[in-house]
Amino acid sequence: MLLRLAIHNIVLIDRLELEFDSGLSVLTGETGAGKSILLDAFALALGARGDLSLVRHGEAQGQVSATFAVAPTHPAWATALDAGVSFDNEMILRRVQAADGRSRAYVNDVPVSVQTLREIGGALVEIHGQHADRALMDAAVHRMILDAFGDLQAPVAAVRDASRALKEIAADYTAQKERVERILKEADYLRHAAEELRQLNAEPGEEEALTARRQLMMHAEKLAADLNEAAEALGGPASVVPLLALTLRKLERRRETAPEILDPCIEALDTAVQSLNDAHDTVEAALGAMEFDAFELERTEERLFALRAAARKYNTTVDELDTVRQQFEADVRAVENGEEQLAALGRKRDEADAAYVARAAALSVGRHGAVAQLTDQVNSELPPLKLENARFQVDMTSDETARDAGGFERVEFWAQTNPGTRAGPLMKVASGGELSRFMLALKVVLADKGSAPTLVFDEIDAGVGGAVANAIGARLRRLSDKVQVICVTHAPQVAALADHHFLISKRPVADAGRMETLVHLLDGAGRRDEIARMLAGAHITEEARAAASRLMEGRPD
Repeated sequence: MLLRLAIHNIVLIDRLELEFDSGLSVLTGETGAGKSILLDAFALALGARGDLSLVRHGEAQGQVSATFAVAPTHPAWATALDAGVSFDNEMILRRVQAADGRSRAYVNDVPVSVQTLREIGGALVEIHGQHADRALMDAAVHRMILDAFGDLQAPVAAVRDASRALKEIAADYTAQKERVERILKEADYLRHAAEELRQLNAEPGEEEALTARRQLMMHAEKLAADLNEAAEALGGPASVVPLLALTLRKLERRRETAPEILDPCIEALDTAVQSLNDAHDTVEAALGAMEFDAFELERTEERLFALRAAARKYNTTVDELDTVRQQFEADVRAVENGEEQLAALGRKRDEADAAYVARAAALSVGRHGAVAQLTDQVNSELPPLKLENARFQVDMTSDETARDAGGFERVEFWAQTNPGTRAGPLMKVASGGELSRFMLALKVVLADKGSAPTLVFDEIDAGVGGAVANAIGARLRRLSDKVQVICVTHAPQVAALADHHFLISKRPVADAGRMETLVHLLDGAGRRDEIARMLAGAHITEEARAAASRLMEGRPD
């Protein structure tokens, strides 16, 4: 529920901090005192569209924060956690509106998008009035409301799961069918292509190896000449190796005469002779490798060009030719096995469809029962609200050919405002005042069926009085037993039933040439005088005070 509302530099409000409690809180005051400003500020903190006109004249920015006590299991926390907001027992929604039109949103001082703030705010607070956002009146959510009223969450989830499974298998069936139809038209080409690539037998890395081999053979003659020159220098008549070997043997025979001097020389010469012999062997081996078959270059080029031609033909790379072959072979197998696989998928699709129909039919039974109960309960609330000639209806149509995730039914709340008139959608046939009272009747019935923890009613009692105002107040009072209710009202009958009474007033600011809005929590005597004012007008008489006292004394405990 809402714990605190802090407003700073919004229109006529300089700085205002209000604390709220459970039960029914009412806000009253003269017309123009600032009740709408207060609600606009609250809506801003809940994610409403920003408006630079809300910033108090002469200030750079205005700010509103709303602090809520939120149960750990409330869905608002899931949204907040997804936005990176840390968990706490309280949730603070804060909105900063700059005079240049820019706006920033925060949850527990973590910056969030306005969309996130709006989603969280909508889960915590519902604002209702003749001209407010009527989420309850939106036909798009009527089916969801009916399901919540009938405690149909389990069958709804079962239908949703069945619909998801059906869509997945139907998508698989459609994809397989399209694939089979496509490859049937290309069957001969696929078989030819697969066989051609199978015979070509391309291997990954083969193009690179063939290219290198071709380059080697194309330069073989020049390379062989260079290698022969090296071989001649190492092993030919002019080679120094025999002379070095002879010198090495002479030194070995004289080692004993001066070993400390000759041993290093003998070791160095032996290493040199061995290295030169190894180099000669390596060069000779290279020369052997350069002895190509006269037709090898031709064969290499033919293979390389064949691979590249196939890659161009199939719009791929040489390294991917084998993958393309595997795909062609898979398509050929699909041609051969496609109808069997398609038939198997068709059977699975039929089974999934049957499961969906069974679950949707069970949900339909539950919905029909919920329609009867919701209709009876809402209609029982209408006569005291001066809607004794009106009837609430649930227009529910079924389309058993549909496979919607929500089932067969389409649901819309309708009303018949007078006998003999045609029923129609609530938004079209009911006036503003009638809509507000229909909405109140619905909220009373649905209060413990997923309602937001805080409900705000903006002049829901406008244009009514007497017994109707009493009835509205009684229903607001009943609602407040289950959720926190905040009501802007002009009806003394409603104000007398409140647990908490806030007076909104306006006064000039000394030496500032402007007005400011103030809000005071009234005590017993203050409440009596305000209710007396609501009864009698600006001049409060003793009779009005007495009448106010009687209204307050009639308030249920």
